Formats: sequence, structure tokens, C-alpha cells
Amino acid sequence: MTHLQNLRKLSILKWVSSNFAQNHLVFSRTPLQPIGSFPNSHTLGFYSSKTTALETEKSENLDITSTLSGKNGGGISRVILKEAQAALLEYLHCTRGLQFMDAENMSKNSPQFLEKLLRSVDGEIDNQIGGLISRYLRYHPINEFEPFFESLGLKPSEYIPRLPRNLMFLTDDGLLLHNYTVLCSYGVARNKIGKIYKEATQVFRYDFEVLPSKLRAYEELGLSQSALVKFIICSPYILIGDVNVALVKVLEKLKSLGIEVHWIERNLSEENSYSWSRMLEVLTLFNEMGCSNEQLNELLGHHPGILFEGSGETTLLLIGFLLKFGSTRSQICSMFLRLPQIQIMQFVLNLRKCVLVLNEIKMEVQEIQKIVCSHPLLLGSCALKSTNSLLCYLKIGKKRLSRYIQENPEALKKWVLGRRVEPLPNSEEDSKGQRTKFLLDVGFVENSKKMKDALKLFRGKGGELQDRFDCIVNAGLNRQDVCEMIKPSPQILNQKKDVLQMKMDVLVNQLGYPISSLVNFPSYLSYTTQRVKLRVFMYNWLKGQGTMCPSLALSTVVAMVEKKFVSQYVNQHPCGPQVWQELKGKIYSQ
Repeated sequence: MTHLQNLRKLSILKWVSSNFAQNHLVFSRTPLQPIGSFPNSHTLGFYSSKTTALETEKSENLDITSTLSGKNGGGISRVILKEAQAALLEYLHCTRGLQFMDAENMSKNSPQFLEKLLRSVDGEIDNQIGGLISRYLRYHPINEFEPFFESLGLKPSEYIPRLPRNLMFLTDDGLLLHNYTVLCSYGVARNKIGKIYKEATQVFRYDFEVLPSKLRAYEELGLSQSALVKFIICSPYILIGDVNVALVKVLEKLKSLGIEVHWIERNLSEENSYSWSRMLEVLTLFNEMGCSNEQLNELLGHHPGILFEGSGETTLLLIGFLLKFGSTRSQICSMFLRLPQIQIMQFVLNLRKCVLVLNEIKMEVQEIQKIVCSHPLLLGSCALKSTNSLLCYLKIGKKRLSRYIQENPEALKKWVLGRRVEPLPNSEEDSKGQRTKFLLDVGFVENSKKMKDALKLFRGKGGELQDRFDCIVNAGLNRQDVCEMIKPSPQILNQKKDVLQMKMDVLVNQLGYPISSLVNFPSYLSYTTQRVKLRVFMYNWLKGQGTMCPSLALSTVVAMVEKKFVSQYVNQHPCGPQVWQELKGKIYSQ
């Protein structure tokens, strides 16, 4: 029992609550995008209209214009904003010689730089602001990398540490501009290039023709330009080094399942970054767990989040969680195939919350493992109320709630957030009447002092008391003898059946006493096996040395106070104290 309690503290509280909650439950930034049902489970082809890069940029321009002209932009009027943008555009294009599209993008999509520029201009901000900015720029060249990086979608906190130390003009960094132009020409929206720069900066240091050759290498694998653009935005690192092996293997694996590239595009979010190696690990693991290609095809069709939420990290952690609680791989595979329509992240959060509630109501670790293994779908589908709320609404104690859940796990469905919880009715088995009936059946006198004392001592349901009583009878004792045993020692029935069976087994098979010894000494079942073994083994040694009466009653050996037992018997032999300590250390260390 001590081992289980330690396991509870280490495995349940520390691992589930701390590690799982704090370290691993921030694993997914990818929202689930349900794709509906599939008319053909063997071929998952999805086609949808795509927003072009130009349309995306126009939308961004409108958003930024409205931001600066609104309250968040300090109340700058749209007219003044247009004048300022036009002046910056003229400077970048006409004076600095940047391509018109690049200059326009920088002037319209760098609101924070533009606001700083407006604050730097001397004079009153009015409709002549364009002339003031033009005159200011004539004598105060700007660091062009600032509006450039901001127009790519980077925040000042992201690009300021990356600003070149000895450069101010974009044209002085030919490789940066060249690789930027390659990406733009290929179809990558300008406001997405900042993410590529942040996550794969070395791409912009490639020599001429290096980046185009990498793009051609991916196209030779059969990827369309639109698909490759999506993959690059979602995982910029695939442009570093040779063709990314993990990406290729994932594409090959999904193709073998009958899943088209269009389905992958549909479920990728450009706001997130993906690990193709982790996604490959998820696909491989499902095959190792016994999931066939047809089953995996259907599973991913209904639950793409298995692969795309956190690049599958959420799924891997869920599998690890279930394995740690004793589920087999085949059980886990079966669970996934029956998974309801719920986000994987939410499923994990629900499962974790249920386990913590079970732990907080002091349910034994083995019982928690049993429920997790047998009802994972139930636990993962229930957004359970807190432990204190359940105890309050149900008007019940932790022990009874623990027993009730073990007997009625489906009741968890009724105790979810947002649902009214009714108090549990008094259980018939838990009622005082059931325990009273049991005592009357074994020979107690109704309303007697002994019955009242026994009722106060008893813990458990009437049915449990009967089962424990029958356990002692089935060990080989007469029913009437067991009834007589219960009267002076009713507390022995507070122990579980397996504990009673273990103690009776020790009595007969290890200590060599007949089971009938319990009739005269029922309190034996109340003592720990360590105490009993120590006393009996010491008694047997002393008896063998000829310093102990060979017919001493078991009750005398076990029930005597230890101090008296040592002084009266152990110390009578010169080696007695040493043997006593050796036996004690050996028995209590087991």
C-alpha cells in the first residue's frame, strides 16, 4: 500500500499535473479544421479556390491603412496617411531606385515606421505633409531595412536585432534582394516572407541560382507551385540544405494511403510552423500499433488534427499518456478508430482533468489505471467539473464518490461543465439499515450495546461486509464460528477481501498454524503481517533454543506489548536481542 501511495504522488500528481499540464499542454497552435466525410475512403482529394498572393497583399494594405487612419494610429486622417505613403513611395522608387512593387509594398505595409517618420517631421501635420516628408528624406536618409522587414510581416522586436550593422540601403545587400525577389516571383506573398526570414534566415544569404535550383528540385518530386508555396510558408526550413527527407516520406506515405497533396494544403495553417519529421513519426507509429492503411485513411479523414495539431505532438503525448497508464498499443489504436468529433487537444485536456479528479478523491492508483484503460473515450469526451464542485453538488464524500465512479463510470457524462448536477440519492447498500441487517444475520442482538458499537466501527457497505464475512468462512471455518469471531472483533471486517485472504494464507502456509486458530484469536486479522511474522519467528527460535514454553498460545505471542515480550522472552537468551534485531530488519525491509 505504501508503494501505491508513493506511486500516486510521483506518477499522478507530479507527472500528470506538472509535466503534462505545464510542459506538454502548450503543444499545439494548429486549430482543427474538420474536413467532413469522404465519399471514397480510399481517395482523399480536396480542391478549393486559393486566394492569390496579390489579393492577400491588397487585403493587408486595406487593414494597415485603416489601422493608421483610425484611433490606433493616433487619429491620422486618411488624406494625411495617403500623402505620407506617397512621399515614402516616391523616395524609395524615384530617389533610391527600388522596384515600384517593392517600394509600394514598403510604403503601404510599414505602419509603425511610417508613424515614426511622421513624428520626425518638423512642422504641423496637415495636407502638405507630403512635401514635409519629401524634404525631410532629402536630408535624412532612412535605414531602408526597417520598413522593408516590417512590410514582410515582422514586428520591430523581431527585426531590430536582425538589422545589418553597417548597411542602410537595401541595394547594398544584393543577395537579400535577389532571394526576396525569387520568392515573390514564385508566388510567396510578401507579408509571409518575414516568417521565412525569421525561421530560415540563411535562405536570404544564398548565392544566385541556389534558391531557384532548390525550388526546381521540389517541383521534380511532383509538387505544384501552389503546394510548394504553402509548404515553404508553413515550414521554411525545407529550403535549407538538400530536399527535406521527412517531407518527401510524409508525402509518399500519405499518397500510399490514397491522400492527395490538396488535402495536406487544406489542413496546413500558414500561421503555424510544422515539423515533417514528427508527422512522419506519428504515421509510422500508427502502423506499428496495427492500424491498416485503410483505417489510417479513414482516421485522418475524420480527424486531421491527429497529424496537424502541433505537427502530431499532441497525438504522441496522448499515446504516451495512455501507455504510461497501462494501455496496450492495440487498445490505443482501437480508441483512435472510435474517436468522437473532438479536437485532439481538447480530448487530452479532458482526459487529464478526469485523471486529476480521480486522484483528488483518493482513488487507488490501480483503480485509476483500470478506468483509464477501459474508458479512455469516456474520459476524453467529458469536460468534467472540478473536484470541489462535484463533492458540493453531489453532497457526497470522496470515498463514496470514488466507489460510485468505479461502479458507474458512465455517470461522468452527467457531471460535465455547463450541466446541472443533482445530488446522489442515498445508496441502499450504504444505508445503516443494510449494515444493521447484516449484524442481525450474524447473531447480534438488536439495539444492544454491542450492535451499536459495531455499527460505529464498521466502514463499508452491507454487501461488502457480507463478502468479507464469506471470505473468512470459505477459508475453511464454520459459519457459526465466524459469527462468534465477529462479535468481539467486528473491526476485522473493515479490511478488503484480498487483505484478509493474504493474512489467512500467511497464518497457514508460512507460520504453520491451522485456520481454526482464528476462532480463539480473531484479532489476529487486525495485526500487520510484519508484526505477526516477527513474533512467531522469534518464538520459534527461542523454542528451538529451549528457553521458551513450546505450547504458548498464538494470542500470547502476537498480542503482548513489545516491550514486555522483549524483556520477558527475548532477553532470556544471550543471543536473543541480536536475533530479534536481525529478524526485525529483514522482515520490515521486505
